[in-house]
Amino acid sequence: MAELLLEILSEEIPARMQARAAEDLKRLVCDQLNKDGFEFESAKAYATPRRLALVVDGLPLEIKALEEERRGPPKTAPEKAVEGFAKSTGISVDQLEIRDTGKGEYYFAVIKKDARLTIDYMRLVASGAVINFVWPKSMRWHSGTTTWVRPIQSILAVFDGKPLKDFLQLGLEDKVPGLKIAMNNGSEAKPGELEIPISNTTRAHRFLTDTVIEVNDFADYKKQLEDGYVILDAAERRARIKEGAEKLAADAGLHLRDDPALLDEVAGLVEWPVPLIGSIDAEFMVLWSDVLVTAMRKHQKYFALEDKDGNLAPKFIVVANKDTPDAGAAIIAGNERVLRARLADAMFFRDQDMAQPLESYVPYLKNVVFHRELGSIGDKVQRMEILAGDIAAHNSVVDLKPVRRAAHLSKADLVTQMVGEFPELQGTMGRRYAYYGSSGEVSEVASAIEEHYAPQGPSDVCPTAPVSVAVALADKIDTLVGFWVINEKPTGSKDPFALRRAALGVIRLVIENELRVNLKTFFESADELIQSSLIAAAMEKGGEQLEEEESDFDPDDLLSFFAERLKVHLREKGVRHDLVSAVFAVGGEDDLVRLLARVDALSKFLETEDGANLLTVYKRAANILGAEEKRDSKKYVYDGATPIVSNETAEQALIDTLMDVGPNITSAIDSEKFSDALELLASTRTVIDDFFDQVTVNVEESELREARLTMLDFIRKSFEKIADFSQIEGGER
Repeated sequence: MAELLLEILSEEIPARMQARAAEDLKRLVCDQLNKDGFEFESAKAYATPRRLALVVDGLPLEIKALEEERRGPPKTAPEKAVEGFAKSTGISVDQLEIRDTGKGEYYFAVIKKDARLTIDYMRLVASGAVINFVWPKSMRWHSGTTTWVRPIQSILAVFDGKPLKDFLQLGLEDKVPGLKIAMNNGSEAKPGELEIPISNTTRAHRFLTDTVIEVNDFADYKKQLEDGYVILDAAERRARIKEGAEKLAADAGLHLRDDPALLDEVAGLVEWPVPLIGSIDAEFMVLWSDVLVTAMRKHQKYFALEDKDGNLAPKFIVVANKDTPDAGAAIIAGNERVLRARLADAMFFRDQDMAQPLESYVPYLKNVVFHRELGSIGDKVQRMEILAGDIAAHNSVVDLKPVRRAAHLSKADLVTQMVGEFPELQGTMGRRYAYYGSSGEVSEVASAIEEHYAPQGPSDVCPTAPVSVAVALADKIDTLVGFWVINEKPTGSKDPFALRRAALGVIRLVIENELRVNLKTFFESADELIQSSLIAAAMEKGGEQLEEEESDFDPDDLLSFFAERLKVHLREKGVRHDLVSAVFAVGGEDDLVRLLARVDALSKFLETEDGANLLTVYKRAANILGAEEKRDSKKYVYDGATPIVSNETAEQALIDTLMDVGPNITSAIDSEKFSDALELLASTRTVIDDFFDQVTVNVEESELREARLTMLDFIRKSFEKIADFSQIEGGER
């Protein structure tokens, strides 16, 4: 068995792309190997700032000749279909065989694959991995067609201890019949178009050594890299950074502030991590801690340190990419000097921003585009003021003044200098500026300015203060309805405006605060505000009186989107998605608190024997009715009047029971006593069973048959007062 080692050495790869790129390299090579029947024992990919590497172990040295058969179209198929089949197998129509299968004569293709020298095959696989690699962003730095994220410097390729020299010089198809590498631009590679050194050599750290490393296998490769000051494994670099930083912090009597995302990023910036500790000038410690941390983290990639009480300490950790003779003294001094300038800028921004009240920034929001079809941030804020007030009033907030004030100021910090430099501080600086300085806003307004962006993910803290909740809901609902109005909805995996996150935010705000909100009502209110806002903006630009047109916005469509997000949210908590669908389907339930109470009651009920039996009863009635409606091409609908009955006792008993229980079920639902409603429904089971046992639905007399099918719709409607049981697994029609 043999080992394949591949390394692409390039200029610096962005840290955010490295992990995905390593997995993509592994996927490209392994998928090709699996497709062509090459078994292997293991595969692992690695990434450093300058290289992608892959090792595939346990590969065969050669593959014996193979013969594969494929059945194609019948002999009577059109000529083009036969030609298409032949082309797909790589042989001509004349080479196809016609065989009698017992079910007719069919074309068969016999595909013969000659014995393959694996070393030649590996050249093709390695070539394809490089040529077909797709980066989120890439560049061309030569005259050929191949692109890469940064200019490639060399390629190392070794199979079974032997270098795959010149493996990008394609033209091996004659040696490996039936194998071709598809180019990512649809063309075939031209021999030698990419003039990159290809061998069994590479280079280690670009600053600490100029030694050329010659390798025979992965173990040798990894060891020589480490001897050359390169740690290949990102997890190992991460661990070394964390361990070194924690030791430096402990030696100074401090603690390293936990920041996994920054740790991952820094591990992607260095090949030989050397943590160092620096100092922050005392004059800058008067800055708010979040400003200090953001300034260090965003531009300099420094780790913050804390004292034993959790306060920010006047120290930081910087990770160098090399050892130095002076133990990093010059590096520390240089980074302290750069940080001093950054923090001086931050202090200047703070002083300039606080020279005037936060209110003074609001008019400038008219100059910030929210979306070209939805107007400015200023337009959005005006809508939020009204919508937040309506939401707060609906939830019995007595004093609406702070709600509207918070909405009015919610986006003002976006045009301050501090947030312009550090966008991550939006909301945070709004709270600071509102509470301190000349603004003097009350604390609930200041808090709402920061909290209205939350929650921004499943692990983010959800606001609970009434003012914050109202403004947060107004912001997210306005965004969702706005993009629905202009038909910019999420598609597949694409969600450029983070609308899924916004919907999840609304769901968490409502559920976790147990708000009794009819979402459709506020969807419609937001739509009206958006239409008026767009008309006002158009008139302001054109000066013409415009008439308001009827909106195409469909609140039920947006509610369906919420249903899907709610299923995802509840699935993580172990709630069955089909029960959510079943309850949502009843009249478009849009009170999420009431909906969850229904789901909970339904879930508990279906776990009982009565629940399981009742689902079977529903299924029986719905299946019969569905089949007959399909056969007759008509719907049998119970309109509320007593249907025609025969002298059958079981039928009359069922009518009497449903007529008697129906109003009580409705009353229990209106009172939100959903368990009681389900128990009432369960009480009808016996008479429904008797009806099916004693009464024939499909009788010859058409009038009586129609009446009894209408009776089945009566049964179905009785169930669907609580939930659409057809949506429940096992309750299909």
